[in-house]
Amino acid sequence: MKLTNLLAGAIGLAIAAQAIGQTTQAPPKTASQTLASSEGLQVYPSKGQDAGKQAMDEAECYKWSKDQTGYDPASPPPVATAAKVEAPPTQATGARARGAVRGAAAGAVVGEIANNDADEGARAGAAAGVVAGGVRNRQARRANEAAAESANQQAQAAADQANAQRAQLQANFKKSMGACLEGRGYTVK
Repeated sequence: MKLTNLLAGAIGLAIAAQAIGQTTQAPPKTASQTLASSEGLQVYPSKGQDAGKQAMDEAECYKWSKDQTGYDPASPPPVATAAKVEAPPTQATGARARGAVRGAAAGAVVGEIANNDADEGARAGAAAGVVAGGVRNRQARRANEAAAESANQQAQAAADQANAQRAQLQANFKKSMGACLEGRGYTVK
């Protein structure tokens, strides 16, 4: 009877160990790289743990830290980058032509009143109107460029913030994993 109980207990223990191994699956690693070292942690057994026990403890601490922090180093959020916004191309607005027509009309009236020469006044007014239309075009182009630059700065600030949050999550994960391993009797650097 004792032999049967001993065998049943050994089988139960083997099944439990296998179940623990299955629930703490870790991301693939190379033979020389442990879970802790892949996160930049150096782990030293301080209570005589063997390599197998250390690997199992690291896998359990990895899973626990992932659950605690919500960060998985095996599939981290992507690095955020800001997409560059270009100012829209300058399109013909007709501002110079409209300015020339307005200037010519005003110049003709002023020229006729001032010196009885409407043609000369219209030419001078048209020239001034073209210049004024060009000024409006340049102002619109500068406003478009300023809006694009502002959008680029906002996008970069958002990307920087997302990357800072990603780095903070990673730091929290490392701290959590280190604390877990220290609690299991390892020295963590």
